[in-house]
Amino acid sequence: MERGPVQAQSEVAELLSELIRIDTTNTGDTATSAGERVAAEWVAGKLDEVGIDSVIHESERGRASLVARIPGADRSRPALLVHGHLDVVPADPAEWSVHPFSGEERDGYVWGRGAVDMKDMDAMVLALVREWARTGVRPPRDIVLAYVADEEAGGKLGARWLVDEHPDLFEGCSEAISEVGGFSITVRDDLRLYLVQTAEKGLAWMRLTAGGRPGHGSFVHDDNAVTRLCQAVARLGSTRLPTVLTPPMRQFLAAVEEAYGIEIDPDEPEEALARLGSISRMLGAALRNTANPTMLQAGYKTNVIPGTASATVDGRFLHGQAEEFERQLASLIGEGIQREWIVHDQAVETTFDGPLVDSMVAALKSEDDGARPVPFTMSGGTDAKSFERLGIRCFGFSPLRLPADLDFASLFHGIDERVPVESLRFGVRVLDRFLRAV
Repeated sequence: MERGPVQAQSEVAELLSELIRIDTTNTGDTATSAGERVAAEWVAGKLDEVGIDSVIHESERGRASLVARIPGADRSRPALLVHGHLDVVPADPAEWSVHPFSGEERDGYVWGRGAVDMKDMDAMVLALVREWARTGVRPPRDIVLAYVADEEAGGKLGARWLVDEHPDLFEGCSEAISEVGGFSITVRDDLRLYLVQTAEKGLAWMRLTAGGRPGHGSFVHDDNAVTRLCQAVARLGSTRLPTVLTPPMRQFLAAVEEAYGIEIDPDEPEEALARLGSISRMLGAALRNTANPTMLQAGYKTNVIPGTASATVDGRFLHGQAEEFERQLASLIGEGIQREWIVHDQAVETTFDGPLVDSMVAALKSEDDGARPVPFTMSGGTDAKSFERLGIRCFGFSPLRLPADLDFASLFHGIDERVPVESLRFGVRVLDRFLRAV
């Protein structure tokens, strides 16, 4: 006999497939993005089918976000926010085994752009609240659902816009869950670490611009903007910044030590993290500030030395490290380079304790006897950066029990992005237990 919410488990994969088939590509520019309006209207329709009202707000034409509030049994309690984004990063069909917007179900997986980032969570929550509405389940407290635009470009037209323009939609929300947390790493057959995100690095996307004297490409030229820029970019890209162990990562490393029976050198923890497989790339990036050059632009003709050259850099800093990161950047970039922020947003961190965390732990252990939930810091960013501004305590909790051999980290923004159907069903069961208990 199937456990948990039966109908939600049976429809979650199809809901995900349908949502993937709605192209919500976000290029970072509304003019070239697909927009989220169709997806928001699709979610609204699925909620309306079961009697759940929702509102859709647009920050710009087509850049739509949806919010719904499900009344709880005790409306005097603070509400819980469950948020997910509808947009996805671009995908080139020529690189994929299946069309990235096919939502194809094959070999026990649902394939497509957004399958793990993060239409899987969108579908799991949608399937669950639809079953609750059909069967009369009422959560202990209000649950606010937010399906938002523009997360992949920093959330300016999605979560941040809602927080700035419509904060009343989140009135009473004290805690939140969303993406990139609650997934498993297999240690052995009877032990899996489930990583719950309690922190994420700050975002510091920047543009560097070097100036110089333009001239003929055949001359000896000591004041070359391209040379000056490339020297700065090379220093940034080749320098590994010092290890800094924040509280969540200290707790995570302690759990790894215990699980694997090893001792981790706090100054060189990457060697131990390599035991965790491909996910170690994501985790290793949360041990220090990072600055990675991503794009270069200079010149207009081979035999003309340009007067300016520019580069973009993806910078990320740990909680409490914003000022130190500024100093690190200044020393590496050097003189004669202008720096401007493209996107700059805060780091977020909370503690791994309290009734909400207890409910996460209990829900995971109820569905997996070998579960050991642990906190961690995510190297990337989420809409938690926006919702935290309202005083909301944010977690990454999108529960998935994953096959031991799945290279999960590579699927984020990767080719052949996919999620196991059984993992989706597991996630629905865990979310059902969790949301009934909070």
